Amino acid sequence: MQYSLERTSSKPIAIWLLIGVAMIMIQVMLGGITRLTESGLSITEWKPITGMLPPLNTADWQTEFDKYKSTDQFRYIHADFTLSDFKFIFFWEWLHRFWARLLGVVFLAGFIYFLLKRKFKKQMIIPMVILFLLGALQGLVGWIMVKSGLVAEKMYVGHIELAAHFIAALVLLCYTLWFALSLLIPREKLIINPSLKKFTIIIVCILIVQLIYGAFMSGLKAATAAPTWPDINGMIVPDQINHLSPWWRNFLENKITIQFIHRGLAYLLTIMVFIWTMKARKFNSNQLLNKTTWMPLILILIQVALGILTVITAPYGNNLIWVGIAHQFTAMLFLMTMIWILFLIRRPLNNSDF
Repeated sequence: MQYSLERTSSKPIAIWLLIGVAMIMIQVMLGGITRLTESGLSITEWKPITGMLPPLNTADWQTEFDKYKSTDQFRYIHADFTLSDFKFIFFWEWLHRFWARLLGVVFLAGFIYFLLKRKFKKQMIIPMVILFLLGALQGLVGWIMVKSGLVAEKMYVGHIELAAHFIAALVLLCYTLWFALSLLIPREKLIINPSLKKFTIIIVCILIVQLIYGAFMSGLKAATAAPTWPDINGMIVPDQINHLSPWWRNFLENKITIQFIHRGLAYLLTIMVFIWTMKARKFNSNQLLNKTTWMPLILILIQVALGILTVITAPYGNNLIWVGIAHQFTAMLFLMTMIWILFLIRRPLNNSDF
């Protein structure tokens, strides 16, 4: 993703992309709320056009409710739901899908406008195509995720599909952010620090694994399996960590193992970010980096605290979903901060910037 640009003419495009970043952030949070309120299976069909409007009368609402009644989630978990209860979960899933459509419209309208105004440099076309492909992929993965919960004897969407949907959203978010930064920040403000760059890349890679396991935690409701801290049901290394056979299933399906890994990676990231902060503080020649040196450490400490709260409040279910929502939001901010820092310390080797 590299090309040279005149930033004055590219600034409107960058602003458009940053609006997209903000909208994607909102979409990710709506996805989290949809998951935590168990709303994801309330709409059992994918209607890209006609599905934009919610039911407009009682008969339409009853029709949608009857479709939901055919799911095993209703039969085994929400059999006592009234139409009013259904409207609540329908709202979150509908809003999540509506916002995705609105996001697509904003990107498409902006793309057409800048294309007609000849604002795009030819080097920007391929990144734009990639951007739209990532958006389309996200929609497809989202529907595959919903379908995974509509099969027999499934009460929730598959946790692996949920993780794929979540990570795809974050890839789209980070790609859009990186694209915007490349149009706003001149090459002269980037820095060369191979050691710090490698360390940052390692942190980002571990963070991605951590985010995947965070999605596993959410999808499997793994926090309820051990709602204790600092121990895991009274143990540091729980007995059930290798309970499933073959052994590799524990890394994908064992709630205790998944929680053990998620906690361990959180501690590892905290230590690594602390070391990173100490290293970054010694590098005082870049104003943009200096302004954000402490941000990763602050965010990771907040994130760990929210993670602990999420675990110990798990038995309260939907009564304290704001804790889980805050946990997801902080994770997203932490990832974006690391991407911002990685952008600053990855100075191009030629005259291109993206």
